[in-house]
Amino acid sequence: MPKLGMEPIRRAALVKATIDVIGAQGSLDVTVSQIAKRAGMSSALAHHYFGGKNQIFLAAMRQILRDFAVEVREKLHTSHTPRARAEALIAASFAPSCFAPSTVSAWMTLYAQAATQPEMHRLLLLYQRRLHSNLTHALRPLSPSPVDDAATMAALIDGLYLRAALARDTDPDTAHATALRALDRLTGANT
Repeated sequence: MPKLGMEPIRRAALVKATIDVIGAQGSLDVTVSQIAKRAGMSSALAHHYFGGKNQIFLAAMRQILRDFAVEVREKLHTSHTPRARAEALIAASFAPSCFAPSTVSAWMTLYAQAATQPEMHRLLLLYQRRLHSNLTHALRPLSPSPVDDAATMAALIDGLYLRAALARDTDPDTAHATALRALDRLTGANT
């Protein structure tokens, strides 16, 4: 009989192992056995908790989204102007915890899988809508076209993640600075 309270610990270990293994591999071309081994448990136990690789990956992406939400809330907490709100959203996107190589690989895997997996597509749309909504809210007082500019900023953020995934040499500070320059251009702050 399993110990009480072990399930959340094991699930968290499998989620972390999934992110690590995908980060090392650069794709979802991994097995449940590899994930379970990285987590220090049997593949049967991983299947018991999640059912399969896609379910483990979805749980990992949900955790990444929760971590991102924590970053956003922390950064927005001290942001009292529209410009500060926009900067906070950018800062959260490129926070070291959100822009770690393994996390970036997981994001790219989500984008690739969303084309064919409805659950992953829904999760991606949830993230995209939330980011666009937050950026639009922040940009409304700063821009004559906040909806379009929010879409541009979201696309830039995605592009910087793609660059980081492919080149593996884009650091969070450089990505953050690039996004802030784009924000300046969109809002006319650099003129």
